[in-house]
Amino acid sequence: MGVPSRCAVTGGSGFVGRRLVEMLIDRGATHVVSFDVAPKPTKWIDPKYDDRITYVQGDLVNKQTVVDAFKGVDCVFHIAALVGPYHPQELYFKVNYEGTLNVIDACKTLGIRKIVMSSSPSTRFDGNDINGLREDQLSIRPKGQFLQAYAETKAMGEMAMREACDGETLLTVAVAPHQVYGPRDMLFLHNMLKTRRLRIFASGKNKCSFTHVDNYCHALILGEAALYPGSPALGQFYIATDGEPQNFWKVVDIARMAIGHPSLKTKIAVPLWLIMPVAHLCDVVGWCMGVKLKLTPFSVKMLVINRWFSIDNVTRDLGYKPIIPFSEGWASTIDWFTEHWLPEYKAGKYD
Repeated sequence: MGVPSRCAVTGGSGFVGRRLVEMLIDRGATHVVSFDVAPKPTKWIDPKYDDRITYVQGDLVNKQTVVDAFKGVDCVFHIAALVGPYHPQELYFKVNYEGTLNVIDACKTLGIRKIVMSSSPSTRFDGNDINGLREDQLSIRPKGQFLQAYAETKAMGEMAMREACDGETLLTVAVAPHQVYGPRDMLFLHNMLKTRRLRIFASGKNKCSFTHVDNYCHALILGEAALYPGSPALGQFYIATDGEPQNFWKVVDIARMAIGHPSLKTKIAVPLWLIMPVAHLCDVVGWCMGVKLKLTPFSVKMLVINRWFSIDNVTRDLGYKPIIPFSEGWASTIDWFTEHWLPEYKAGKYD
């Protein structure tokens, strides 16, 4: 399928952004600007992509830097965000909301007509099970009812992107993955594998939608193709996944055993009635100490509730179908971690 000849990817040195840059080039882009606060990646790289990539190190909160980086491109894929629950509230606001406003303003200034934004299903989470719902059955949480600052500021950015979409001079769409994974994933699977003391929380039967990074990037590229006047995708929000949900703890256990950890089933599971009060206590202790502890009520909820979604809407409007089945994607990801990540882990790098 065709892609824009010249495009920019914010967050281009991150897990998703880096793979998106590669796939855009694989599909025919002649020049891709990789814009990121982080420098050009130097690890786990394929040099064949370099001659068509311009790496720009800059901060989304600096509007002029964003404008300068976007000059000469036809489309912007806005992937950059401050993720995780461990940063100050004001930093989420500056990066995820004000940074998105700067992307919008830069595109308006330069006459760039298309923005594909990476959003998050967490903007719709209320802490309860989600069992196969479509995007139109999920609403952005009301102000003051978000489960974390990341979700709130991503929602603010998504709403600003929707409002900026006028159907003619600026066309926008928001596409989200759920529990994205794949080679070079140092966010989700990395943390599930490096923690030797991990145990199953609650019953261990909760189901989850997963999204291979290639499937997500494929959906983002389809999002750009769907940006034309009159498109049903204009200003909309979509969730792209691998399709059928998986038992969360089962697939995590498969990956852990593949790198030599004992099965999680050999350990006593932690009941919810025990772990949730501890998580609330960690919140209080963290607040008193001025730090963010990793065990929070939100992180516990994400490990015990069902979180799986229908892909009917993204299939209907964007023509999306997973290009990598979960079984194949999970197996190849484990192979990559075994070959590239495991030697460093054994050397004590991730202790």
